[in-house]
Amino acid sequence: MNELKAFLIDFNSGFSLKAIPGFIFSFIVCAVLAFILGKVYAKYGNSLSNRKAFARNFIVLAITTMFIISVVKSSLALSLGLVGALSIVRFRSAIKEPEELTYLFLTIAIGLGCGAGLAVLTVIAFVGFVLVIWFTNRYQKSIEAQNLYLTISSSQPQAINLKDIVELLKKYCSGIKLKRTDETATSIEASFFVEFDDFEKLEEAKGAIKNIHPSVSISFMDNTRDF
Repeated sequence: MNELKAFLIDFNSGFSLKAIPGFIFSFIVCAVLAFILGKVYAKYGNSLSNRKAFARNFIVLAITTMFIISVVKSSLALSLGLVGALSIVRFRSAIKEPEELTYLFLTIAIGLGCGAGLAVLTVIAFVGFVLVIWFTNRYQKSIEAQNLYLTISSSQPQAINLKDIVELLKKYCSGIKLKRTDETATSIEASFFVEFDDFEKLEEAKGAIKNIHPSVSISFMDNTRDF
């Protein structure tokens, strides 16, 4: 009988039935915030990977973090055990872009805040994060509106000099970087990353390039990745 009492006391140590409503509230808040964060990432993220598929992990990651913090926050022994467990477990999937890591940290922060019983503070901080992301996104869009990938090709490579094209682009572009060039006996193609201050400069550059030779063709592709 004494052993059973000791087991029950040890089993319920650090746990109270009164804490269940608060845990449920924090759980719901954590899941809702992670869901909203997934929508924000899918809309405003710049990653070329499938953002919607990646965002599905946010809810599970957030509530898992919250549960772990809720369990270990009242026990030093469990906290030390968690450190040992994390030294063994490693992520096997590589993070392709820094932006993905940023959103993962934000997801973990949501779980940490809710798990520590600071759901209201977490909501306030989350609203601030979303506003910062929104304002930053609007500002970057206005700056990158004329950032383009430019491809110049011709079926008569002898009629085009790559150096002349670069010098011509420098007259109209605020920034230029050669990304790739392919040349054969029957064709030539060069790809650039270019920046224009305004649309008029773009039109002037396009007209100047076309005047080089009738065989020249031009292709512009938007670099903002807004899709």
